[in-house]
Amino acid sequence: MSRNIRVVGIVMLAMFLALFGSSTYIQFVQEPQLVADGRNTRTLLESYEVQRGPILVDGTPIAYSQADDTSYMFQRVYTDGELYAPITGYYSANQGATGLEEAMNAELSGTADSQFFTSLRALFTGEEPAGAAIETTINPNAQQVAFDLLDGRPGAVFAYDPATGAILVSASSPSFDPNSLAMHDDAEVITNYNDLLNDPLNPLYNRAIAGNLNPPGSVFKLVVAAAALENGLATADSELDNPEEWTLPGSTSKIYNPNHGQKCGSDDKTTLRIALQYSCNIPFAQLAVELGDDKIREMAEAFGFNSSVDIPMESTPSYYPTDPLDDAQTALTGFGQYDVSATPLQMAMISGAIANGGEMIQPTLIEQVLTPSLQVIQGPQVESLGNVISSATATALTDMMQGSVADGVASNAQIAGVDVAGKTGTAENGEGEPYSLWFTGFAELDGQQVAVAVVLEDGGGMGQSGTGNGLAATIGQQVIKAVLEL
Repeated sequence: MSRNIRVVGIVMLAMFLALFGSSTYIQFVQEPQLVADGRNTRTLLESYEVQRGPILVDGTPIAYSQADDTSYMFQRVYTDGELYAPITGYYSANQGATGLEEAMNAELSGTADSQFFTSLRALFTGEEPAGAAIETTINPNAQQVAFDLLDGRPGAVFAYDPATGAILVSASSPSFDPNSLAMHDDAEVITNYNDLLNDPLNPLYNRAIAGNLNPPGSVFKLVVAAAALENGLATADSELDNPEEWTLPGSTSKIYNPNHGQKCGSDDKTTLRIALQYSCNIPFAQLAVELGDDKIREMAEAFGFNSSVDIPMESTPSYYPTDPLDDAQTALTGFGQYDVSATPLQMAMISGAIANGGEMIQPTLIEQVLTPSLQVIQGPQVESLGNVISSATATALTDMMQGSVADGVASNAQIAGVDVAGKTGTAENGEGEPYSLWFTGFAELDGQQVAVAVVLEDGGGMGQSGTGNGLAATIGQQVIKAVLEL
């Protein structure tokens, strides 16, 4: 009998320890993850009892909580919802949260560790609980200009200050109104969400940092040029072969320069400078083969490919193939084709590193975080990601990119009195399919710097007739002018 009692006791002790260990793990180890999970509607519902902090642009709320007469107590309101949706995201009781609403939820809801003493003081003073305010780095005029120029066409614009990392523009089109997902009628919210989810134009995509990525086309030539310069394979004025057509290694397929069947310039030889200025495919395909896919991948990953960037929202990694490539595939990546894809965020960071002498600064949307009593609990944070290229390479690329704008295929980015550096791209998506149109570049005036990237999907509405210079460079130019206040 005593033996049976001992066995039962041991089993019960084991069950108790298992339950104790499981509950301890959930409460202390998994707790932050469970609280942050967008599917945790209990946490969301509880957070409606707190006046959620506002999200600000230039001191003006673009998202704030408004008292109502329902059991939720507060309703989230978005001003200029479509304009700022890629930044604010939405905050919903039954569909979770996105954008800054998700990434900065702890601060906005007043539950961040940095707000512990503020919350504690409120218990003793009787103050109504409230979250912190998030002041963003967005330039409201430039954001409006970018959104207006996208004009509802699928695409995005991303711009930031390469010296500080401050994000000035993050516009995505088509957009959506977050107010349609913030109301307290669950059935209507779910209907609105499903309508957005099933929309073939994918308005819920934040194309500036995520979504279905586009091939970068010729803007990727900046990566290949940087690799060639860094590895001593070429200088800006080294002579390169200049055929009218070129057969991909181990293949019968031929490639051509954009001016089909013509050389890159008039001579039998060309240079890296001329090839970038006129965006010639053949010299870059040949350079890519000489470099090999390992060196190109190494350079691409130094710039940020195959890695996510938190701004603080998590971005979709831009992609350079991680498996070994044959020479034909490598040649195609030389002008941003084959299986290469990118976000405007990534391409702007490449231009930004070049503009900043080779040093890459982490982009961020957060200018500062303020308690309800206006105490600053987080100020501007400039974080260096290191030197991705040498200052000499950055100088050479800057010179070549300025030549592309001043007297090349990025001419629509010209601004009188400003040295604009830029590169266009017109990327193929498949036989008969519309092109993806790109521009990336940078400029500086009176100490203000800006690096920008623009992508237009579906040929900007022009199918295979649209070009990077014709549409994307024009948008880039106007955004740069808005930031520089020209």
